[in-house]
Amino acid sequence: MTKRILITGANRGVGLALVEALAADAEQVYAGCRAPTAAAELQAIAEACGNITVLPLDVDDADALAEAAASVDVPIDLLVCNAGVLNGYGGLDSEENALEAESMAAFAAVLQTNIAGPFFTVKAFWQHLQKSPKAAVAIVSSQMGSQQHEAANAYAYRASKAGVNNIMITLSHELDAAAIAVAAYHPGWVRTAMGGPGAHLSTEQSAQWLAQRFAELDMSRSGRFINFDGEDLAL
Repeated sequence: MTKRILITGANRGVGLALVEALAADAEQVYAGCRAPTAAAELQAIAEACGNITVLPLDVDDADALAEAAASVDVPIDLLVCNAGVLNGYGGLDSEENALEAESMAAFAAVLQTNIAGPFFTVKAFWQHLQKSPKAAVAIVSSQMGSQQHEAANAYAYRASKAGVNNIMITLSHELDAAAIAVAAYHPGWVRTAMGGPGAHLSTEQSAQWLAQRFAELDMSRSGRFINFDGEDLAL
């Protein structure tokens, strides 16, 4: 049993489902989100479970990350970097990627949240991970970040997930000496605001699969990009 878990982006979608799935076998789950007072469903789950702490946490805000880390006074055994954003699927001709300051800022925001966010989250909770006898970091990525694709859309999101897979590899090298395993995971095509109503998996199904994968995460799997069903994926 993983005793103490921290999850970012815990107020909706796969993150919310992960909170409930992982809390079933955890001593304590810290569920991080930007606006806890607005996260009614997460608050209800936390109240019902009793071992969930809802934590103000914005992966794009250095001060918020520092405050969140300071408020957690126990080792973290599993850090789940789940927070992410998608700014659309358009290509060169789409209005959402028009050549203007607003669309360039939106593109940069996706890279900030999806690539830099996990790195700075791990950095913020680095001491907590070091205090665990067997710590691990799970990064929720996407198969859309694989270089082995033929699509011609969602440039920012695809680049961000390719980037965070690179972050995962680099972290796995740095944390190898501390015996902290790091891996990235594709949650499947999930029926969320990002995935749409026609996706294959419910958030609950994806979370159950991911919970199994996280339980398997050890040094033999560190540095890998893993599908929700356990198969290795191409970077």
